[in-house]
Amino acid sequence: MINYRIVARAYSHIMFVEGLLMLLAAGVALISGEKPAPFLFSAIITIVAALMVFTPLRVNEKVFGTKEGFVIITGNLLILCIFGTLPFLLSGTLSSFTDAFFETMAGFTTTAVSVFSDREVLSHGILFWRCLIQWFGGFMIIAFSLSVIPVIRNINIQLTTTEFTGLPSDRIYPQAVRTIGKLLAIYSSFTAAEAIMLVAGGMSLFDAVCISFSTMSTGGFSPYNDGLASFTSPYLMLVIMLFMVIAGSNLALVFFGLKADFRKITGNSELRGYLFLSVFFAVVLSSVLLSTGIFPVKDSFLKGSFHAISIISTTGFFNDDFSQWGAVPVLLIIILMFSGGMTGSPSGSIKTIRLLIIARNIRHEVRRLIHPQAYLPIRIDRHTIPGSVIYNLLVFFALYVLVVCAGALVMSFMGYDLLVSFSTSASLLGNIGPGTGAAGPFSDYSGFTESGKW
Repeated sequence: MINYRIVARAYSHIMFVEGLLMLLAAGVALISGEKPAPFLFSAIITIVAALMVFTPLRVNEKVFGTKEGFVIITGNLLILCIFGTLPFLLSGTLSSFTDAFFETMAGFTTTAVSVFSDREVLSHGILFWRCLIQWFGGFMIIAFSLSVIPVIRNINIQLTTTEFTGLPSDRIYPQAVRTIGKLLAIYSSFTAAEAIMLVAGGMSLFDAVCISFSTMSTGGFSPYNDGLASFTSPYLMLVIMLFMVIAGSNLALVFFGLKADFRKITGNSELRGYLFLSVFFAVVLSSVLLSTGIFPVKDSFLKGSFHAISIISTTGFFNDDFSQWGAVPVLLIIILMFSGGMTGSPSGSIKTIRLLIIARNIRHEVRRLIHPQAYLPIRIDRHTIPGSVIYNLLVFFALYVLVVCAGALVMSFMGYDLLVSFSTSASLLGNIGPGTGAAGPFSDYSGFTESGKW
């Protein structure tokens, strides 16, 4: 049986926090000389709804398990998106609930797609709200992976924040909330550090805050129609690249850094794999761009590295239309859409640890063909991965690919060619955002039908 009292209490908490975020957006609108009323009314409606749903709990009810966890995750996302549409609708920025829900869902799931064809005419309050919900959505992913999704506590850090890696489940206890507070401090500190560095590079404070929100959440929203193409400074691009790498890594590893326990960081296989993929594909994509002669040497390496890291971390930032780079660069980018950052990060897609385990399983299966009687366990950081975990992981991978193919099929029925359909499906499922062609970096989803948006 599901304890719906716990579920209702969790819903009330998330609605209350969303109401506070709306008040923050109202403050930004007021400072910018705009009307804060849409955000204030949205906050009042959301907070009142939170108070109505709030449910007191007994001490023995504060422990919950798998069923409650999945109901809380799914319900919280839907609730956040439903109430998150209010600022768009009450301000008159969007008149369609479908468009408002689409934009809000893109925000909270940190997916860099939008129904706005011209974002530069939006008010500062709305622009801030778009980036703020991405920032909160990114942290929500980290928090849920630690406190709601079942975890196992006796495996190294890259396997503790599982996010459906297929690991066995434990019951979840409220002590995880203390860890969430520390992670929020780290998450906020990195966001502030990036904003300060961007301002030091000549970016306005408002743009720096919005870009920092989108970077640390791996969300990819930008106040400008051309993404980050308006910012031509190599310094700004390097700063954003650095924090995209940080955002795609496991923030829980910072705990070990603060405790000067660097052995657990340097010995983390997933971190090494993530950094290797980032550097390797940044070099490969940059080299391919250089060989095609599309850009000079500096731009080839800057644009190639920037987009490779953006796709691997599933941030979805862009400063050029990569769908026009030719067949090989586009193919590399589509391949990267199936990578993703580390567990315990807000990034989407398959995640590095899953790819690492799958790669080691393939290697071991080849060895078993040669030595059928040999005992060849798969280990990650000296921990043996059970066969049941590997089985669940392979099932997850198969389902992931099937969903991408199904999404591509649906898009093809809407009149899009195979490349656009497949790349867009992979990009959206991985929470990356831009695909190719009609759904490429400089495109938007305003032209999609309502059924297509849903």
